[in-house]
Amino acid sequence: MTVAATTATTTTTAATTSSSSSSSGLTSSQFLSLLVTELQNQNPLEPTNSTDFINQLTSYANFEQQQTLNTSMSTLVSSLNSLLTLNSSNYIGQIVTAKADTGTLQDGKIAFGYSLDSAASNVTLTVKDSSGDTVWSGSGTTNAGTNSFTWDGTTTNGTQLSDGGQYTLNVTATDSTGQSVYGYTTVSGKVTSTDNSTGTPMLKIGNTSVSTSNVIGVTA
Repeated sequence: MTVAATTATTTTTAATTSSSSSSSGLTSSQFLSLLVTELQNQNPLEPTNSTDFINQLTSYANFEQQQTLNTSMSTLVSSLNSLLTLNSSNYIGQIVTAKADTGTLQDGKIAFGYSLDSAASNVTLTVKDSSGDTVWSGSGTTNAGTNSFTWDGTTTNGTQLSDGGQYTLNVTATDSTGQSVYGYTTVSGKVTSTDNSTGTPMLKIGNTSVSTSNVIGVTA
């Protein structure tokens, strides 16, 4: 009777400890301690089933492998982030062209560009400020492929806007049948700094950030 009572109490304690450890992350030493405690306090008349024992050992082996894998992955991610940061720093001082539709007004201009899948019959360009209000609109070139558009920072009524503001270019391009032939918009400018705090290398062009994955051209 005494043995049974002791076994029940120990089993309950081990189960409670196991539940608590699982919620906070089971370590190797904790697992071994639980395993030894179970073997020491098992009912001699009902020893641990060999199949259960093997399953527990297998779980421990898998746990150890997972811990090792997690550590290796963390090291790999850290090394990769360092490499990405180093590579992105090579863009500093370079003129890059990236797929983006927003740029910063610097020295009274923004160098935009846009790509058309085929020649267009009509191209309308609209520049909007950070509030979404239209400040300039006009027509653009209709050639298939790459087209450039440097906005001089003046509004439709001729007002010169101050440097530092961010502006977005919207492009509407249609062919003779009215179908859209618009591809994508680009922004060009000198990279002044980089940022990898989010895990994605970003390049600063004025007050605008662009991802290195969107860069399609670099010039010295």
